[in-house]
Amino acid sequence: MSVELRGIGMTSQRTRDRLVVRLREAGIQDERVLEVMRDTPRHIFVDEALASRAYEDTSLPIGFSQTISQPYIVAHMTEVLLKDFTPSRVLEVGTGSGYQTAVLAQLVPEVYTVERIAGLQEQARQRLARQLRLSNIRYKHSDGNWGWKQYAPYDGILVTAAPEEVPEELFNQLAEGGRLVIPSGPNGQQQLRVYTRDGESMKESVLGTVSFVPLLTGES
Repeated sequence: MSVELRGIGMTSQRTRDRLVVRLREAGIQDERVLEVMRDTPRHIFVDEALASRAYEDTSLPIGFSQTISQPYIVAHMTEVLLKDFTPSRVLEVGTGSGYQTAVLAQLVPEVYTVERIAGLQEQARQRLARQLRLSNIRYKHSDGNWGWKQYAPYDGILVTAAPEEVPEELFNQLAEGGRLVIPSGPNGQQQLRVYTRDGESMKESVLGTVSFVPLLTGES
């Protein structure tokens, strides 16, 4: 691993180890998720000026009026998605920096990721392919509200921005027994929700209050 990926000082492996200790103390139990969080260099997903803060449990700006989610949220949503099974095909709505994408790609066979901001997704693609050498990811520049019908159905769908109402198209692209993890609701009243397809119906669970950037429509 290069020095850039290993990190030094506040971006070192020791700092990542401390992050994992905090995640475990906060309730993350899935050892697969914790191991990937330990191994993934979050500092390469933020601006160099913010690298020393990369392993704090906080969201950080990544440009384009977007943020990288706090590590606990990434770990929590991933753990919920993987609970009791390993989905073979996962759709991520909102590539963002690519950090959540990188975590998923180390845990499931196929990741399909959609992002409405072309420049942001291209940055993520470069990091994931060139620096982390992850080759099981497909990318689409598109409005995330429409999912990615071409490769549906998905065993898992994970959404990293919050619509006020869950897009019907995401329900339509979920496989039988598949799981959708999504924050939704008005700004200031967002809840993290999990839906599981059971035939023609959806079982819903509410996991708690969260704060995400809104899931916008259109492309840019």
